[in-house]
Amino acid sequence: MQFSLNDFLIAVSFALDFVEMDRLGMQSNHGKRTAYLTLCIARRLDLSEEEVYDAAALSILHDNGLSESSLYEQLPQEWNHAVTRFEGSRGHCVIGEKNVKDYPFLTEPEGVILYHHERYDGNGFFGLKGDEIPLISLIIAAADSFENYFKYAGGDYSHEKVLEWVNSCEAGMVSPQLAAILHQMAEDQSVWENLSNDRIEPALDALVPSFEMEVPLDKIRQVTGVFSRIVDSKSSFTRRHSKGLAEKAARMAEYYKKGQEETARLVIAADLHDLGKLAVPNSILDVPRALTPEEFETVKRHVYYTRVALENIRGFEDITEWAANHHEKLNGKGYPFGKTGDELDFNSRLMGCLDVYQALTEDRPYRKGMAHSQAIKVLSDMAKNGFVDNSITKDIDQAFGFVI
Repeated sequence: MQFSLNDFLIAVSFALDFVEMDRLGMQSNHGKRTAYLTLCIARRLDLSEEEVYDAAALSILHDNGLSESSLYEQLPQEWNHAVTRFEGSRGHCVIGEKNVKDYPFLTEPEGVILYHHERYDGNGFFGLKGDEIPLISLIIAAADSFENYFKYAGGDYSHEKVLEWVNSCEAGMVSPQLAAILHQMAEDQSVWENLSNDRIEPALDALVPSFEMEVPLDKIRQVTGVFSRIVDSKSSFTRRHSKGLAEKAARMAEYYKKGQEETARLVIAADLHDLGKLAVPNSILDVPRALTPEEFETVKRHVYYTRVALENIRGFEDITEWAANHHEKLNGKGYPFGKTGDELDFNSRLMGCLDVYQALTEDRPYRKGMAHSQAIKVLSDMAKNGFVDNSITKDIDQAFGFVI
């Protein structure tokens, strides 16, 4: 299919910004602002369009490792949410580099996310210095440093403060070449004006090279599998949920004898169905008990954020519907829109049933995962009460009764 890497990048940046808001207390659009500043620097260097694109992609993805719950759990509980909490751990660099190994970069970059906290003088997590550090890593480090330093929310800065920051970078963070570029940028008022929340997205879009290509669905599935892992790693309680749902979607597509393309699109929808959970604080996702009504209301918003993230990716229209409808119910008592059976196509109904089945068969902190027969009993009761599709429930019983 024709696949716009730019559309997908913006969708990803929207979702990953929520991780940084939760983990670091960073303001929204941190990823976009870091990417914009990275591009402002990259455009002033003699880089190819492919290298510039990859610099944008890597800067948006640079902190994807922050979603890893094991990293979060290893840190002292008494620490407050602050940049030092995670930015002070090289673990997120290692995890982040591993997560993006299947992303379709255009120039085969290596080690950029792994080394995005290295300093030119060698005072980074891994002790690399000078030309040992990938150039894009140094660029992202400078852009990220500005964001962390100013926590920029739009418009409230002074030229003197920007120069102060640039001078601090010269003390060892960047090369003389990058320092000179930062001084040029400090004098360009349009750079800093474009960082405001209402300008950042069009400003970023104007700088990112446009790459749209024919990409096989199985290759796109490799990309979405990256984000399935990122979503699942956000909470230890749901570590295999998206992966398990994708496996079950593939099995049901085989059961229904669906074609290769429709099967791939269903699996992609399963990969991305909980993308909006990146917007749910771990203080709610990780509670070892049933949720309170207030907490549940917060969790319910994740499907809305899944839709918002995916709906502007051209060619993903049906994928967006199947992914974002997985908590809608035939009787109109689902969320977020309260759609009824007439508004839900077969694959939306299938995704809804499979999501319930996957959740019921998973271990949760407050209960053990159910056996197949128990899960089907719950689904059948839901079908009798008009919540889910009865015929699909019977098909799931047939497809998994001798497997699970």
